[in-house]
Amino acid sequence: MRPDTPAENVDHTAEAARLERTAGLYPEDAEALLLQAAAHLELAGDRPAATTLYDRLLSSSEGPENLDAPHLVRALKAANLWEYGHEAEARAIIDGIRAAAPRDPAPWVIVAESLEAHDELEAAQKTFTEGATLLLADVPEPPHAAHPLLFGRHRVRRMLGAAHDEWDLLADTLHSLPVSLDELHDPKRVWSLGSDNPAELEAEISRLRAELGAYREELSRPFPVAVLHWPASELAELVAAYPSLAEEYPSHEEHLAGIEASLTELAASGTANLGIVTGTVPSYEAFAASEGTSPSDTDLLPQYATTLAARGRAAGWPPERGAGCWCGSGAAYEECHRGAAL
Repeated sequence: MRPDTPAENVDHTAEAARLERTAGLYPEDAEALLLQAAAHLELAGDRPAATTLYDRLLSSSEGPENLDAPHLVRALKAANLWEYGHEAEARAIIDGIRAAAPRDPAPWVIVAESLEAHDELEAAQKTFTEGATLLLADVPEPPHAAHPLLFGRHRVRRMLGAAHDEWDLLADTLHSLPVSLDELHDPKRVWSLGSDNPAELEAEISRLRAELGAYREELSRPFPVAVLHWPASELAELVAAYPSLAEEYPSHEEHLAGIEASLTELAASGTANLGIVTGTVPSYEAFAASEGTSPSDTDLLPQYATTLAARGRAAGWPPERGAGCWCGSGAAYEECHRGAAL
């Protein structure tokens, strides 16, 4: 979740510094934390410092081959560089990302939106289309993370005056806000912001604020309500080291069944943004030490889960259709714990 709060409401420089310190304490989460820090620096207007953080992640010392999302980091760096005058370098990075054809939609969206923001509408449309074709051509139902590819493509094509095609129609069916995509992406709405009529201008600003609020809610969700998951080997090590936890975890099978049951119950009660975090014994022991308590304290378990979620370690639940089960069995979720719960 990248921040978007105006600088007058948040000390983004101080928040970036805090996140950098946290990254030093939790190196396994450094990538997510430093990306957050870079976003705060961008909002603070310190784009060179943000570039330094992106370079730090991509440097040989950090090891780009060890990053979870190296193309995402490069895309963010390119967008940031272009914003403070380094267009040639940004374009070179963008060309490299397109040539690499990442399987993650986020880099495609970022570089396409960067092109769009600098009035490169044809190039933006081509980039959105390349990403959509690569990631969605043989997919029966587009995953949620890929929706911005289709929405962005629809927007750019609307600006170009292109007729709707199959991808645009699919974007229309996926769009859930009250305002249709055609209206949302109508170029005349942008032009109306330059109107001399105060009433028209105020009405358009109010509508844009409402849409931006919905957009932020969609893309900037808070970290999920997370349930703690222990892989079999980790749970065995945990219970062997702290036998009193055997009462909390009678068996691994019951542990897994309890996770699915808890999440299903939470979903039925209307709780949103559910997720699962996976624990390890060394990480848990370090957390217990930081809290000044014993790992055998069962009250520490939900706190550990919440902390992992706040550090970006949660995987959303339920998995998307056809995805592997959260338990790590390798079977599809519908054929594993989802199927067992039905």
